[in-house]
Amino acid sequence: MEHRAAGDVAILIPSLEPDDRLPAYVRSLSENGFGHIVVVDDGSSESFQPFFREVEETENAVVLHHDVNHGKGVALKTGYRYILDNLPDVSGVITADADGQHTVEDCEKLAEKLTEGKRALYLGSRDFTLPNVPPKSRSGNMITSVVFKLLYGQYLPDTQTGLRAFRREELPFMLNVEGERYEYEMKVLIACSREKIPMVPVTIETIYEDGNAGTHFHPVRDSWRIYKVILGSFIRFMWVSLLCFAIDQLLAALLREWLLPLAGLARKSFWNIQVSGWGARLVSAVVNFQLNKNVVFRMHGSGKKAAWKYAALCVGIICISNVGVWLLGMIGMAGWLAKILMDTLLYFISYRVQESWVFREEA
Repeated sequence: MEHRAAGDVAILIPSLEPDDRLPAYVRSLSENGFGHIVVVDDGSSESFQPFFREVEETENAVVLHHDVNHGKGVALKTGYRYILDNLPDVSGVITADADGQHTVEDCEKLAEKLTEGKRALYLGSRDFTLPNVPPKSRSGNMITSVVFKLLYGQYLPDTQTGLRAFRREELPFMLNVEGERYEYEMKVLIACSREKIPMVPVTIETIYEDGNAGTHFHPVRDSWRIYKVILGSFIRFMWVSLLCFAIDQLLAALLREWLLPLAGLARKSFWNIQVSGWGARLVSAVVNFQLNKNVVFRMHGSGKKAAWKYAALCVGIICISNVGVWLLGMIGMAGWLAKILMDTLLYFISYRVQESWVFREEA
């Protein structure tokens, strides 16, 4: 790759308590044509400052300091703001880790991708099938990739990679994504999925030195933060569904057993059942829409278009469910089992459609 492409790109490296690999890595990046290298010291103690001073003495490198540790997400945003405000000639950004996992050649590979000028998030993806990959990293990433695919519709072979690249134009978007620590990077993937920003895996070298002992990733605490992000909206979706189911059942019973008989409609009459059923369903659907909009998917704005989309989805779900139950019955499946299978499948489909279409923010 020509150094011209590397020279137009800023390398951003968040770092906490590094070792001598960091200044050596920065020197190698500079020697290979990267003209802007930004290192963020995320609150490292005084004993680690000599490594940062070495970095500062390197051509094309600058170090930004946090007085205390704020987390990787904050460190990345500090770097993004610096690049946005102080490096007007930079056309793209590559984020890399300070622990030696990302080679200069892989950074060059991503820089070459950026020359295409497309709106995309390029993800340096490791091969987790290799024998040098720690078992916990292999299994953990596989599970995360499958869950991400189920909930957000795209399979990413390496969801936890720190080697990422994007155009300068995406910096404001990256700054607006919430998150302070390791969970920030997962929130970026979810935000890109919702905004229909392509996420493109790029195969890179798979390096795990000393079993990845140099990482500051806490396996329990930080994994909990990441999975809370991945599953957060779906868990809220389930709670809202249960709440609206309870509202539907209770209101239908109240109408059927008490209010409608007072209006002269007998409890088991056709019109009592119709009015109580549809009335309760209408109320629960309105509540479900509002909670999904404001609590589950946290959509901004009035949501008028979303309301029409939601109504169309509800009608579609009912029709597909009825047809599906009928077709399964035609091949001999019991009606109750067909109903459970169809409604379970459609429940997950409904979540994906609401997440990606109904409550998607307008550009």
